[in-house]
Amino acid sequence: MTLRQLRYFAVLGEELNYRRAAERLFITQPALSTAIKQLEHAFGVALFTRSTREVALTDLGAAWLPQVQQALAGVDAVVANLVTLSGTRHGVLRLGYLIGTGADLLFRVVRHFEAAYPDVTVEPIEFDFADPTAGLADGSTEVAIIRPPVDLPEHRMLMLDSESWVACLPRDHRLAHRSEVAITELLDDPIVCAPLTAGTWRDYWLAMDVRGNRPPTIAAIAATYEAETTCIARGLGISFTTSSVARFYDRPGIVYIPITDRPPSFTALAWHPASLSPQAEALVTHVQAEWSFGDAPGSAID
Repeated sequence: MTLRQLRYFAVLGEELNYRRAAERLFITQPALSTAIKQLEHAFGVALFTRSTREVALTDLGAAWLPQVQQALAGVDAVVANLVTLSGTRHGVLRLGYLIGTGADLLFRVVRHFEAAYPDVTVEPIEFDFADPTAGLADGSTEVAIIRPPVDLPEHRMLMLDSESWVACLPRDHRLAHRSEVAITELLDDPIVCAPLTAGTWRDYWLAMDVRGNRPPTIAAIAATYEAETTCIARGLGISFTTSSVARFYDRPGIVYIPITDRPPSFTALAWHPASLSPQAEALVTHVQAEWSFGDAPGSAID
C-alpha cells in the first residue's frame, strides 16, 4: 500500500465519481480505477460498489474514509512543518479555486507569482459548487481564489475583482428578450442551485436575502456550470450567476440577462493567517504588494 493509493481512495471517496476524482488528481480514469482495484485486492476487501450509474462506498469504505483523511492530513502537516523548519520557499503550493471563478485572474496570479518565485511551483486545484471554500475549510489547500460569501470566519480575504449579477434563462423564457431584469421578476421561477454542502454560498446565489417568506422552488441540483447550464437549456429552471460566467459558459439554448438591482459579486484571495507555509505566505505577500486589480477594493478584510 502506498500514500498515492490512499490519496486516490480519499478523493474517490469524497467525489464518488471517477471522472471528477481523476480530474482532481490529474490522472486518467483508468489509472484511478486500477489503483483502487489494486488497493482492494491487496487487502481482500471491497471499498466501493460500482454500477453503470453510480459509485458508492461500502460500509467498510465509509468507516475507513475519515481515518484515511486524518492520516493524510497528518502526513501533509509533517511535510509542511519540514518546509517551515527549513525556512525554504522551494516546493509546491496547492492553490484552490472555485470552478469558473476568476479564471483570467487565476492564470495571471500564477504566471506572475511563478516568475517572481521560480523555485515554487503552483498547483491549481479546481473545486466545484459542493465546496465553495475551494479546499480551505478542510485544509486541503492553504490559499484559494473564491467567491464570497463562504463559511470561513477565521480566514482573511483580499478582494481581487467585482462583477455584476446576471440571470441565466432558457431561450424561450418569458423574459429572454429583455435587455435587463430586476431580481424580483424572477423569484417565482424554479431555480437550479448548488448542493446543500455549499451552505451560505448556496443561499447567496438563491437570493435568499430578498425572498422573505417565499421559499425558492428548487428545479435541480448542479455542482458545476456545465450541469447547471444543461438543466437550464432543458427548461427545468433558471439560475443567478455573474457576468464572467456569461462569457465562459455561453451555450445553445440559454441566454444571460443583466440583473439591475443586486450588489456586485466579489472574487477574493482567501487564506488562514495562522497556518501558512512559506510558499503560501510568499503568494499572499506577493499579491498584496505587487498586484493591481483595477477598481476592485484591493484590501484585506477579516
